[in-house]
Amino acid sequence: MNYEFMITGTHLPPCMPLPRATLRLPVSNTAKVMYARLLDEILTRGTPDCNGILFIRFPIMEIAAALSRSPQTCKRSLNELEQAGMIMRVRQGIGEVSHIYILLPKEDAAHE
Repeated sequence: MNYEFMITGTHLPPCMPLPRATLRLPVSNTAKVMYARLLDEILTRGTPDCNGILFIRFPIMEIAAALSRSPQTCKRSLNELEQAGMIMRVRQGIGEVSHIYILLPKEDAAHE
């Protein structure tokens, strides 16, 4: 991969969003990277539910491949994000992929 210095007007390559407020939340760095990836996924492929709230279906094996992490690490990070109130998973039927809702931190969360 080739690299170059940034100058005024440099066009950025595709990036994933990560709200600043998430940097201070008590979750691991792996969970923060996963949150950015989930947020990117919902912005590009989110599906509205019956209330118009976006969710994604993102199987563990696909998340693991996207992040180059083990499925077990991804499960742990998803649990961490859910316990921190950053995502909400709604389980579907047996063998079905959960719906993942992304919750956005309020700006004042960064000051707590």
